[in-house]
Amino acid sequence: MHHLVLFDFDGTLADTAPDLAAAANQQRLYRGLPPLPYENLRPYASHGARGLLKAALDLDDRSDEYEAVRQRFLHDYAQAMLVHTKLFPGIPELLDQLGEHKYGWGIVTNKIESLALPIVRHLGLQDRCLVTVGGDTTPHTKPHPEPLRHAARQAGFAPEHCIYIGDDARDIAAGLAAGMATVAVAYGYCSLDDPTRWGADALASTPAELWPLIQRWSGGGLIRSA
Repeated sequence: MHHLVLFDFDGTLADTAPDLAAAANQQRLYRGLPPLPYENLRPYASHGARGLLKAALDLDDRSDEYEAVRQRFLHDYAQAMLVHTKLFPGIPELLDQLGEHKYGWGIVTNKIESLALPIVRHLGLQDRCLVTVGGDTTPHTKPHPEPLRHAARQAGFAPEHCIYIGDDARDIAAGLAAGMATVAVAYGYCSLDDPTRWGADALASTPAELWPLIQRWSGGGLIRSA
């Protein structure tokens, strides 16, 4: 293996939004509020508890009750995070292609390990994935580049032989700062933002577009989008 493909998790490899939205709506139910439509919460799935609680309750970390609500949200999510979560259509085929062509691949997410690793196992990825880095694996989270650099070191690759794929501006900022090629994906949870403005080397509108981009990158081709 000469190249390492690193993926963000939520909104890139796995569609975790239904279970995250359910946990956010549970916080509304505790307050006697009706649940919000799933479509209202989905765009915040890549923003973690902070984004979802802001969307669901207009609650942020300036509030005295924020930390207690955040812990309750994380507890509720942990109890039911494997209900509807699945890989995006086309991702299983992509991972098969990577394996058949001897590419290494791994996951770098801001989701803490205690939440990320059970989902990785549930989806049957743990034995195929070279490395999984969570939000608490290193002292930093994305957009800091250290989680990506740590993943590369653990897998035995130099950053220039790595590409990072994600659906959030923080993913692309981290990848660029780590010295890696980057691909922004528009099929994830970025509907509130414009991924063409993140400075990624390329943009994929569907998972099916990722494999040709990865091949072009590993072959030394320029993949920076117009």
